[in-house]
Formats: sequence, structure tokens, C-alpha cells
Amino acid sequence: MQLHENISLKPYNTFGIDATARYFAAFTSINELEALTNTLQAASNKQLILGGGSNILLTQNFDGIVLHNKIGGIELVGEDEEHFYVKAGAGVGWHQFVLHCIEHNYAGAENLSLIPGSVGASPMQNIGAYGVEIKDIFHQLEAWHIGDKTVQHFSLEECQFGYRESVFKRKLKDQFVIISVTYKLLKTPRFNTSYGAIQQELDAMGAKELSIGLISQAVINIRSSKLPDWKLVGNAGSFFKNPTIPNEQFDGLKKQFPQIVAFPTGTAQMKLAAGWLIEQCGWKGYRKGDAGCYPKQALVLVNYGAATGQELFDLSEEILQSVQAKFGVLLEREVNIIG
Repeated sequence: MQLHENISLKPYNTFGIDATARYFAAFTSINELEALTNTLQAASNKQLILGGGSNILLTQNFDGIVLHNKIGGIELVGEDEEHFYVKAGAGVGWHQFVLHCIEHNYAGAENLSLIPGSVGASPMQNIGAYGVEIKDIFHQLEAWHIGDKTVQHFSLEECQFGYRESVFKRKLKDQFVIISVTYKLLKTPRFNTSYGAIQQELDAMGAKELSIGLISQAVINIRSSKLPDWKLVGNAGSFFKNPTIPNEQFDGLKKQFPQIVAFPTGTAQMKLAAGWLIEQCGWKGYRKGDAGCYPKQALVLVNYGAATGQELFDLSEEILQSVQAKFGVLLEREVNIIG
């Protein structure tokens, strides 16, 4: 546990933004976290808890304390007739956790393969892909209350999961540090191949008998073909959420734009494909300096090298305004803006 001053955060965010933290320290346990907060409380009341750095955009230097969550460990903590209960430290890499599940035949997380970031971030915004969300495999989590300095447990209901949402992004924002997450995984797999191009990719792979490993590999192949590797091109995955609008509004848009891409939600609303909206406004493949919109997926903003966080934010603002002007739909950023 070592405190650093004026440290570049470039290695700690997948956008590769070269912003500086006034103070920086990593912690591997609750005791270290508590000791750090006690030590630094007098220095600054501005704190940023950092996991994998895969869902943030730093628009300026951070004049406060950045605490890097590196709590590790994965263990089987229980089982019943149908489920394994697997607990992982918040600092474990998400894809590392998925691969662990596949290796041990814990089913349910395979569709979430290759998502960057950490275990601790997974319930923060209810990450999801290819028909599966964290809420589908979540059991409970442990979180440390920054003010009270106590550990609290949160159930599925208490996390208040929504579309890329949880209580930790709204009501309890900046109040807790997630310590560990326990997932409820299946002993007998329920294969989910209907979303996106999973079945098509499985066919291309020549898959004869389904397994969670094969589905994971299909998802990895699809993601790798569509999305940039953040180690090579800075990005935070999908920058915008898919917006949901009332059926009446969708009907009007459908008449005006017959090719519009949308999905029913099971309620009186439709979920629009934000990538399609952005592409129709001409942004796909756009580049200004080192800030751009990925040529293969308009939802992804990229840093080609030396873009600043402010330049990427400004680009996202232009995209928001153009989509609203053309379609009357206001997009919402999925990435957390840190300024």
C-alpha cells in the first residue's frame, strides 16, 4: 500500500487518456482501503474508486484521490441442487472471471465474454451482452460504506438493476466501494444463442454439440470482429445506451424512416439501436484529430492516440445533438464522465 502523487492515469483507463491524479494508491483489502481513506481524508474529500477503468472518460486532471481496487480471489462459496454460488473479489478482471466459470463448468456468464473491466464494475451498471445481463446471474454483493466505514450486503432487489443501471449509479452514487460479488450460476446450462449472430458464428465454427465454452468462443469471435481492442485503440466499448421510446413515437419514426432498427421491450415501448441512429447521422468512421467514431461500430468512440478526454466528450456532444435534431431522440451516455 503506497501513496503516489501526480500520477498519470493513462495506464488505468481503457480510453488511454493521459490525465493526472493528485494522489493515487491501490488497495487489496478492506483494511487497506480504510487505512488509505483515514490517511487521505485531510488531503481531499474528492475521491474516485477505480476498477478496470473501462467505463470512464477523464475530461481533465483529477484533483483528488484515486483509489485503485485490486481486491482479488475467486471461490466457490456454496451450492444447491441447481446452482453454484461463486464469489469474486471486485478487482478481478471480468473476462478472467468468465474464463474461470467456463473452466469449472459454472454456466450463465459465457455470453458476457470479453467485456473489459472488473468484477466490481459489473453490478454498478448491470453490464450485459448477447441476451444476458448481470442481474440474470447475480446473487449478492459486499460493499464498504465510505462514510460509516462498515460492510453492507446487497441483494438482487436492493441493487435495483435496470438497463445499464443500478442503485450505485443513482441513489447511492459515490457512497460505497464494492468489495466482492457473488454470482448464482447454473449446474445445467441453458444455452442462449438466439441473440445477435451467435448461432451464425457457431455454425461457421462447425459446432456440433453446444457447450458454454463454444458459446464463449463464438461471442469472443463476434466481439473481436466488431469492436476495437482497447490495448491497441483506446475505447470504452459502447459509449451510448440504446434509447427506449413509447410505441406511438416509434410508429411516427417508422413512417419517416422505414429501415429504423428497434426491438420490443415487452411493455408499451420500443428500444432503438443507438448505433443505427448515429450511423444515419453520418458519424460512423468520422475522425477529427485522434478522436473518432469507430468505422465498424458507430456506438464506439475511439482514441487513436493522443485525443484528450475533452475532445472525445465534445464529439459525443455533437453526436447527441445531431441524433436529437434528426430523430427527436435524446441519447444517453453509458460511459461515466469524470471531470
